[in-house]
Amino acid sequence: MNRNVLSRRVLAGVALVATIALAGCGGNDDNSGDTGTDAGSGSNEYANLSGELKGGGASFPNAFYTEAIAEFKGVASKLTVTYNSVGSGQGKKDFGANLTDFAGTDSTVKDTDGVAAGSYLYVPTVAAPITVSYNLNGVDKLQLSPDTLAKIFQAQITTWNDAAIAADNPGVTLPSTKITVAHRSDGSGTTNNFTKYLKAAAPSTWKLDSGDTVNWPASTQGAEKNTGVAQLIKSSDGGIGYVDFSDAKESGLKFAAIKNKDGQFVAASLDGATAALEGATIKDDLTYDPLNAAGATTYPITAPTYILVRTKYDDAAKKDLVKGFVTYILNEGQTLAPEVDYAPLPDALKTKALAQLDKIQ
Repeated sequence: MNRNVLSRRVLAGVALVATIALAGCGGNDDNSGDTGTDAGSGSNEYANLSGELKGGGASFPNAFYTEAIAEFKGVASKLTVTYNSVGSGQGKKDFGANLTDFAGTDSTVKDTDGVAAGSYLYVPTVAAPITVSYNLNGVDKLQLSPDTLAKIFQAQITTWNDAAIAADNPGVTLPSTKITVAHRSDGSGTTNNFTKYLKAAAPSTWKLDSGDTVNWPASTQGAEKNTGVAQLIKSSDGGIGYVDFSDAKESGLKFAAIKNKDGQFVAASLDGATAALEGATIKDDLTYDPLNAAGATTYPITAPTYILVRTKYDDAAKKDLVKGFVTYILNEGQTLAPEVDYAPLPDALKTKALAQLDKIQ
């Protein structure tokens, strides 16, 4: 991460503290991922946006939304935007209960999420790799095939020198260290996409199905948010878990190269994510699935993320604020994405996303 990006993150955090103090409200650990900014001055299409927007949800895109909100303050001085990184599951529930104006989610809406059918639209924003991060003394490069990965996360493989891991890593000396699997304990779109990948890439091996939550083996360990999983991995010699690319890099974690559909071991990167996006089929509602995509250079665990907006806002002014902010995310915001380790949308998908906003009433 470059110094300017780090500075903007710090400033965004300072602004959040000020916002909370002025509001006089309490919080809990989930609020540690909040971002809130009062935008600075500027004469432009966003300059007349005035009011407050509240959003919350997925932690997977939190670094991108933090950066975008911090930059947005330079062009929308009268608008305050906050984003509370509480996980996709809670974000959808809060949105359905009208506690927020928009929601971040990496997974699609289910009947159990409390969001009424027909009341929302998906707006894709960015995509990024989900890394398989690990902490293993003496092993700086690691390769994992889908079936081996599935067996590790199902606790069928429990030590690092297991024959299946050795077969994926010829010539590498693997220790007998016990494997400690780390996963999300909260409802998470990252979990949804990671388990969807395993279901698609290792269908005869993966038995835990997919979803925002799954029934992990009792021997595994859970933590909230991507940052919590990253911390579990860092604190455990032999640890392994799934973490978004941005948080994995910021935490200094090592991550494995994953065997893709074409049989190539590919490490997580923005180039690999972009290759996965190019082959994804876009549905009419603008959801799409780049997981386990074909292509020699494709990183196979590439996940999309979306902003949920309402089909109708009772307050016309609120509708304009939402449309203005999300338009910024899709236009100027796309240039910020690579700075914080996210892949921007392909042009064709970006055009469809902008057209989606015209459906809001």
